[in-house]
Amino acid sequence: QVHLVESGGGLVQPGGSLRLSCAVSGSIFSINAINWYRQATGKQRELVATITTSGSTNYSDSVKDRFSISRDNAKTTVYLQMNSLKPEDTAVYYCNARSWGGTIADFDSWGQGTQVIVSS
Repeated sequence: QVHLVESGGGLVQPGGSLRLSCAVSGSIFSINAINWYRQATGKQRELVATITTSGSTNYSDSVKDRFSISRDNAKTTVYLQMNSLKPEDTAVYYCNARSWGGTIADFDSWGQGTQVIVSS
């Protein structure tokens, strides 16, 4: 199991930038992927970015070329750099860690979320 704590959310103007952080602790060696999701009020939760243990990344079409997911060298923090923010990016952003393989150590862990509001 792992524990995730998001931070860095806040109010930004359209076109601005914001960097979200996800502090990861626990069985980090068991993590297969770290994901960033977001959920706007009244909408379903949406996967926006993924980074695997090998360092490969993937993005949703709505954020590709604007957002970037990365990790520190110790793999204790995962970041989501958000540039050229739009009002439609307004949502609660969640960090997610997954482990798979069918073992007892498999997990699907979530942080509490951090609010991002893009408004003038």
